[in-house]
Amino acid sequence: MDSNLEKSYFSPIYYLVPTFTLLYVAYRWFQGQSQTTKFTEVRTKPASIVSVIGSGGHTREMLRLMGALSGNYSPRHYILANTDSISESKVHAMEDDLRKKKNFKTEYLIHKIPRCREVNQSWFTTVAYTIYSIFYCIPLMVICRPEIILCNGPGTCIPVCLVGWIIKCFGIVQTKIIYVESICRVDKLSMTARLVYKFADNIIVQWPELQSKYPKCEYYGRLV
Repeated sequence: MDSNLEKSYFSPIYYLVPTFTLLYVAYRWFQGQSQTTKFTEVRTKPASIVSVIGSGGHTREMLRLMGALSGNYSPRHYILANTDSISESKVHAMEDDLRKKKNFKTEYLIHKIPRCREVNQSWFTTVAYTIYSIFYCIPLMVICRPEIILCNGPGTCIPVCLVGWIIKCFGIVQTKIIYVESICRVDKLSMTARLVYKFADNIIVQWPELQSKYPKCEYYGRLV
């Protein structure tokens, strides 16, 4: 091998860029842990919001949360799995109802992403599907530029929250990740909640037992 080619190929610059990138992301990770604030601010200006829709009970709880928000949260982006047609019809029905009853004129859009895990799917293939979903979410989240990500438990929210946190680390948009634990969780956080626990801005639980067990959690009573 040519000596000049070998020197250029193994130049330190090839290692410095990814190294500093990882260090910066790690720095923002730990910085975020000390800057977590309670969910007490009142929204007075429009804010782009991403709502991650799951299925079944997750969908019902999330739609109740979204229906309780004011029209200041706009545009409203709904992200759901590409195989979930039932939840899509429920989102359309709720938004139509808001327009009739509350005279909402906010814009809403529905985006579909690959599902991280199907029922009874092996954990090995789940990892591969999740990685694929993460890369799929990158351009979507950059385009949506959400100021708020609101989620409540489905596995679909993992890639969305992770990409939202990454674009915040790199200063693309100051996204606030709010995770609302399901009312069904009384004394132990769900797996999804434990996965986003480190980088979510707010973890809101609906039982006081969870708040006493997990220091970062916030309790405001029953929300849904």
